[in-house]
Amino acid sequence: MQRRTLLKALGAGLALGGPAGRLAVGETAVLPDLVAVRNGEPDALFDRGIEALGGIGRFVKKGQTVVVKPNIGWNVPPERAANTNPHLVRRIIEHCLQAGAREVSVFDHTADAWRSCYRTSGIEQAVRDAGGRMAPGNRESYFQTVAIPAGRRLREAKEHELVLQSDVLINVPVLKSHGGTRLTIAMKNLMGVVWDRGYWHLNDLHQCIADFATYRQPDLTVVDAYNVMLRHGPRGVSAADLVNMRAQLLAVDQVTADAAAARLFGLEDPTEVGYIRIAHEMGVGRMDLENLRIQRIAL
Repeated sequence: MQRRTLLKALGAGLALGGPAGRLAVGETAVLPDLVAVRNGEPDALFDRGIEALGGIGRFVKKGQTVVVKPNIGWNVPPERAANTNPHLVRRIIEHCLQAGAREVSVFDHTADAWRSCYRTSGIEQAVRDAGGRMAPGNRESYFQTVAIPAGRRLREAKEHELVLQSDVLINVPVLKSHGGTRLTIAMKNLMGVVWDRGYWHLNDLHQCIADFATYRQPDLTVVDAYNVMLRHGPRGVSAADLVNMRAQLLAVDQVTADAAAARLFGLEDPTEVGYIRIAHEMGVGRMDLENLRIQRIAL
């Protein structure tokens, strides 16, 4: 019953709002601002979703280097959904390499011991199987200081060198609850590309998340909502914390992705998540879903 209620967000538009993307006769095709896909496995959801968003070639060109940033923060197995689904990570890498990417790297600055997180999450093996490169994020020497001119509380941060050096950044968060910010989705997932997260927690976490988003906008955001942790996030306690939604959201605008994910989670108003509201107000992106072009797909 709970799953059916939440999936209204991907149904007839009651929760996500906006036009469904159908064109009138003679109208020029316009790519959607957001693609919402449901009723499939993670790899199939991505195949269909990225096609609707214009194809991976819209984002990745031949010879480019790519960073795929999943959530790999926790030393728990895939069925607990504390981390991004490894099947989704593998499929994204495969698409990037098929588009001609020279190299696809994956990393996270993990909360638990990094080697255990990489292995237990299933993501390390998925990356290897796809032909990508798993990179560490456990030493401060991997991170370089960058200025954040538009930040209000966060004026600088140390960002992982891979993100600074790569041509394309694909953010792949898992949708789940969070004790400190209500939800952790795309913008918060980028805390895994910086070194000093403690400062953020001590200096208005929601504002710092939005501040960093003014500096770093991923080229593509893919929200994993295959299994969604409804409580006890971000690490979770057991599989009983989850609902199997078999869904995925894709967008260029990470604020749009987060707002839609909040609706999908069951929040009536995305402003219940402070960093989504602040980022929208700061002009980072748009959370006014009712005014955006949304394409909904059921497999």
